[in-house]
Amino acid sequence: MLVIALVDRTGSGLWASVSVLYFTYVSGLSVAQVGTLAAVAGAVGIAGAPVGGRIADRLPLTRVLIALQLLRALASFALLTTDNYALLLAFSALGGLADRAAGVLTKLYATRVSGPDRVRYQAVNRTVANAGWALGGLVAAAALALGTTAAYRWLLAGDSLSFVAAAVLTVRCGEPASSSRKVTGSETRAARTEPANPWRDRTYLAYVATETVLFLDDAVFKVGLPLWIADASTAPHGLAPLLMVLNNVMVVGLQVPLARFGATTAAARTLLLPLSVAFAAGGVTMALSATRGPVGATLLLTASAAAFTLAEMLHATVSWELSVALAPDTALGAYLGVHGLAQSAQRSIGPLAVTAAIATGPVGWTVFGAGIAATCLIQHRLVRDRLTRTPLSVPPVTVSEH
Repeated sequence: MLVIALVDRTGSGLWASVSVLYFTYVSGLSVAQVGTLAAVAGAVGIAGAPVGGRIADRLPLTRVLIALQLLRALASFALLTTDNYALLLAFSALGGLADRAAGVLTKLYATRVSGPDRVRYQAVNRTVANAGWALGGLVAAAALALGTTAAYRWLLAGDSLSFVAAAVLTVRCGEPASSSRKVTGSETRAARTEPANPWRDRTYLAYVATETVLFLDDAVFKVGLPLWIADASTAPHGLAPLLMVLNNVMVVGLQVPLARFGATTAAARTLLLPLSVAFAAGGVTMALSATRGPVGATLLLTASAAAFTLAEMLHATVSWELSVALAPDTALGAYLGVHGLAQSAQRSIGPLAVTAAIATGPVGWTVFGAGIAATCLIQHRLVRDRLTRTPLSVPPVTVSEH
């Protein structure tokens, strides 16, 4: 599955950096139309996470994953066939739905395969995925140097083919054991101690709500840092892409070593405390960058990017462990599907949150970081009783993987 993650993310890296340019220069859409296209795809994609998780509790996981990868490939290929706006909306929405569902099912597969080593597995998976993103981005940058319509089309075709390759590779993966499709003995008793329906589980829903806030670091790098550098700091505009590189390099180099600090459920919960400090530090250094000259602003923005990247890595470790530990084994797919809503919702509210911080100025960034830090502490308290009451770890399984 790690090879699949590399192939998948390399293809996504090809497309993510040029999608707006493709729809603008190849499909001939206006800025408003491109924005609407992205919004619709994101809104429809929100449903993908819970729907995919629910299906995975009832059908063989690898088969569903194969179907979703092929659906993603079909949606991407379809974009090449038309410039009709209505069809582009439909194909983008279909791709968004399949993408979010596939993301949840990939996490579910990794959880079932890795068992008690799930945190380290996730760390390795994120490292591989970031390497894939970087590789795809480099290829896209080289292709964009040509500046031709054919180059854009080939990048989209490459993204589509990566999904086909991922589907083929998934065929070779063994089907992991699933408590949700075969419940016996002690598993039945465990299922009775926790609600099988995540939508009726108030603690889990509250946890997902706090997760939505903790995922805001994504919007900082995609929207916040570039706009702040351009509009409110004296740092050179060329710093923005360099900070993205810093983010990627830190994740590739440090995600796996940091994972050992959250190897157990209790340790993962404890990580919420230093995580709150990292978020607060990121907000403060971002605010201070507006009060310094070019050199000082550059140093402070670099420190802020490093702090938010550290927060991203710590949260990835915490989120991976707690999202599984808080869920009953017999409904793990459904629960992880609901957890996937946090990232989907963040894609909508994240840009609004960071632009509000920018509009408010240095105080806004201070409040932004402090607000997320406070949410870390709220989550730390929220999950305490649940984790103390019921051991919900996923048992180890053995499965062939290529």
